[in-house]
Amino acid sequence: MRRIDTRPVLAAGTLVAVVATAGSLYFSEVLGLIPCELCWYQRILMYPLVLVVGVAALEDRPDVYRSALPLSALGTVVAAYHSYVQVAVESTTCTVGGCGSVQFRLLGLTIPNLSLVAFVLLSLALVVALRGR
Repeated sequence: MRRIDTRPVLAAGTLVAVVATAGSLYFSEVLGLIPCELCWYQRILMYPLVLVVGVAALEDRPDVYRSALPLSALGTVVAAYHSYVQVAVESTTCTVGGCGSVQFRLLGLTIPNLSLVAFVLLSLALVVALRGR
């Protein structure tokens, strides 16, 4: 079985984390969408992944999955739950205090849907890096 070069995979994961982080900051700071509690949990789980996976990509450390995969897997769960709540509740708020993410759609996806896609892609990149080590 051929060994996978993990550096490009980790670099792609870093790019996903950077885009997700920049997007969340754009939504709140530029568009003025107020994040709800679930949005904050997703941010807390995504933001450190930029540095953790980024440094691992620079240093070619596929063992980063030990610290990064729990964050991205938990982020996937929170984003999936957040997406579910938006569909199940069918209202303009998803948690106590409201959520600006219901108001904005990109390609038909809400912000929690976009977050779910980012966490899934990042988790897949980490699993591929794990398999390639």
